[in-house]
Amino acid sequence: MQKQVHGITVAHFFDTYRTKLRMELLTGGEGLHRLIKEGSINRPALALTGFFKYFANKRVQVLGAAEMTYLKTLDAETQEKIFRSMAMRHVPCLVLTRNYHATPTLLKVAKEMRLPVFRTPMITMNFVNLATLCIDNEFAPSVTEHATTLDIKGMGVLIRGSSGVGKSECALALIERGHSLVADDLTVIKLLDERDLMATSRPLNRGWMECRGIGIINITEMFGVKSLRLEKRLDLVVTLQEWTPEAVEERTGLEENFYEILGIRIPHIELFVRPGRDIARLIEVASLTQALKRMGHDPAKAFNDRLIAHMTREAEPETHTIKPFDSEERRPKL
Repeated sequence: MQKQVHGITVAHFFDTYRTKLRMELLTGGEGLHRLIKEGSINRPALALTGFFKYFANKRVQVLGAAEMTYLKTLDAETQEKIFRSMAMRHVPCLVLTRNYHATPTLLKVAKEMRLPVFRTPMITMNFVNLATLCIDNEFAPSVTEHATTLDIKGMGVLIRGSSGVGKSECALALIERGHSLVADDLTVIKLLDERDLMATSRPLNRGWMECRGIGIINITEMFGVKSLRLEKRLDLVVTLQEWTPEAVEERTGLEENFYEILGIRIPHIELFVRPGRDIARLIEVASLTQALKRMGHDPAKAFNDRLIAHMTREAEPETHTIKPFDSEERRPKL
């Protein structure tokens, strides 16, 4: 089921990204319940002049060098009027970059209006870019798939199938060969920037796997930290099916199928599980083949072109050129 986030609290934003964004809280925590309702950042340059017609009040407000320099030209009364107007429009919070000190007027209005104010030593442009990525990740539409995800030679592979078909066992075999686990059994997928599908696991079961007949195992303790990947972009979907005599399996690889997640189509293959087949090896080869296709090398198409060229040569009729007899050349020399 698709999940869409319509807002996050300032407290969640601060607790989750305070280290990455190097933020510190300058005011009390009374206003941390405010909601950030848009996944972007706003620099209120025009708002500081009193122009609020197109003011993006639902976003995090950032005051950089330009804004702070302009505030120094205003008297305390004008500053108070402007900040009260901003706070009355329910802005979620203010962030001062470059370690700027908040003016006494700003702190006064913030405490009275319960408006959270933060400070960071980051350069304004760097903070805006990084904070935008963080908030975009929070607002990205997401869906949960009953599947296992691995990083195989840099390719994000989602392994899906009915319960008991062998997804976790196959993943375990791939981890033993040096690949990394992203999520077992349940994969959370987010659509970032409306083009990339990013897969991750729930924090509760990250790094843990269920193996039927054995129970719960800890991947990092058994295979080391390199066996775990926090998140990975999806590049391939593999569906495991129980083999039946009526099953129709792909033989050439010329026909390309896709699996749609959140409106994005991902290359998709089906593998039929039966005794004697090394499914882990087949998935490994499938991911490497997909990597070649991304680089413009399609082995199935290359062989097909080679076969067509060979058949074309075989079908061409043989032509023999008969050279006319030249009596002058055959005449014996005296």
